Amino acid sequence: MSQAFTHIVDLAKEVEPPADGILTRTLFNNDDVKAVIFGFGQGEELSEHTASMPAILHFLQGEATLTLSEETVEAQPGTWIHMPPNLKHSVKTKSPVVMLLLLLTGKA
Repeated sequence: MSQAFTHIVDLAKEVEPPADGILTRTLFNNDDVKAVIFGFGQGEELSEHTASMPAILHFLQGEATLTLSEETVEAQPGTWIHMPPNLKHSVKTKSPVVMLLLLLTGKA
């Protein structure tokens, strides 16, 4: 029997932030959404880029500074950000970070 749902008990435990570098792991992917968990080491940076689809960032652990278009915002556990398609953004971590990225790929 196939499972009709995906269940993750504790997202923050799905990736261990490395001492150096960035780890990513796709947790879920279908026609509507792609869920990717990130583990960032302290002081790591994801340079400015865009996504062609709407995206949601949810910070589960750690602190970071984000640049969203021309604005700079601080992120901490519980921070949630929705970004429209093609918004320039970057991430610079202040501590080890665990972040969930949701790419909204569908039309629903």
